[in-house]
Amino acid sequence: MKHIATGLLLGLFFLLGCKEEKSTSIEKEEEKRTREFVHPSEDKSSYKNAPEALKIWVNARAGTGDAVHWIAEGGVYEYPSGKKLFGMIGFDSSTIIWPDTPEGKITHLTRKTFAYTDVETGEVITEYNGKVVAPIAYPYQMITYRLENNRIYGDVEQGVGDRVQLIEAKEGIPYRKMGNTFIFNAAVFLDFPLPSGNQYQAWENYDFFIHPEGSVEEPHQMSWQRYGQLPKWAGSGPAIIQLYSWRVESHDEFPKQLLTWAKEVKPQWLNPPKDVAEVRSLQKGEAGDGWGR
Repeated sequence: MKHIATGLLLGLFFLLGCKEEKSTSIEKEEEKRTREFVHPSEDKSSYKNAPEALKIWVNARAGTGDAVHWIAEGGVYEYPSGKKLFGMIGFDSSTIIWPDTPEGKITHLTRKTFAYTDVETGEVITEYNGKVVAPIAYPYQMITYRLENNRIYGDVEQGVGDRVQLIEAKEGIPYRKMGNTFIFNAAVFLDFPLPSGNQYQAWENYDFFIHPEGSVEEPHQMSWQRYGQLPKWAGSGPAIIQLYSWRVESHDEFPKQLLTWAKEVKPQWLNPPKDVAEVRSLQKGEAGDGWGR
């Protein structure tokens, strides 16, 4: 027994030593990557003067200039039974604009689209009980960021025509570190009138986990939940939507089914809006299902 206990202790010390060595190796690798990487906006005073936490959030969420994509998979669950009604797949495509001056707004341009899938086959559905099922599709969202009182604030501009609206961030996104990982949490409580006269009410929660580059295979991760009413085509009553998401840098990294569907049905969504001018043009178009029509 003494030999067994000694062996276990030695094994434990060995594992702890390996863990410490691995952690040190990851930190060194991250430092090396940071030294080698030159941010495209590093010469802009807005980037130079931005707090480190804001840089980490913006770089992770919207990239450094080239388009990045957040892939999502998950499902829709009946509440309170928990029965899975539909699957979901989707993505957003994003880019960032760092202003030339410190007082300018850091602007995140994005499009996002999500489709419902059959629980059994996993195929995208376009009809359910004789009703048309359209993808959720936002032709754009324009988000401006700032950091105040250790919270990230993102004001969202969306909609078209007389329904263009600015959803101002009131609570902000708190963040904290768990080891080397940054955790950003955004809880959104939605309550606003629709053109039909009904009130749109829902709760959404976003948890972003931003790991050091090289520490895990997917350093940018997100979990999202929503409590609200089922889409009209699906029936009535409350439902829970749960999605998990990760970031990719190119279309080559998309899941095959998602990329095929996007190319056939939503090709414009494979790239973010080019600039603010494109957003202003889109604001003159027609509203999409993502805006509560």
